[in-house]
Amino acid sequence: MDKKDLKLLEILQRHGRMAVSELADKVNMSDTPCLRRVKKLELDKVIVGYGAQVDPAKVGLSVVVYASVRLSEHSDESTALFESTVAQLPAVMECSVVTGSHDYLLKIVAKDLVTYEQFIKKSLGNLKYVSNIETTVVLKQIFSHNVLPVDASPIE
Repeated sequence: MDKKDLKLLEILQRHGRMAVSELADKVNMSDTPCLRRVKKLELDKVIVGYGAQVDPAKVGLSVVVYASVRLSEHSDESTALFESTVAQLPAVMECSVVTGSHDYLLKIVAKDLVTYEQFIKKSLGNLKYVSNIETTVVLKQIFSHNVLPVDASPIE
């Protein structure tokens, strides 16, 4: 990946619906080579998708929760079962394997705390191999970045 590819990624993360002609102009290229680079980035799975960023509160999802989950068993079978099941739960926005006293960190959205409680009781808490769930409720989100710092500049 060269500087042009990184510039394309930087722009597309912020403006995924930009016309190819405008994108090409911003990176000082002609349309065809620019489109070719974008298609290659898509083919190489560097660009994994395009989508609208939606404000959760505006669609009735006013609660954001981070749930730390500990499994009772750590076999390949139990972790695979947990991961595949959690991936199918629409309220779970992110699932990460973590170090420390828990095995997974989940980002979950819900309409309200009652809805979250029902989700824990009926979905997450009923999963085989889950031994502990600790919840941290987000009171106020200060910011959320959705753009990766793909330029090669040092982190400040």
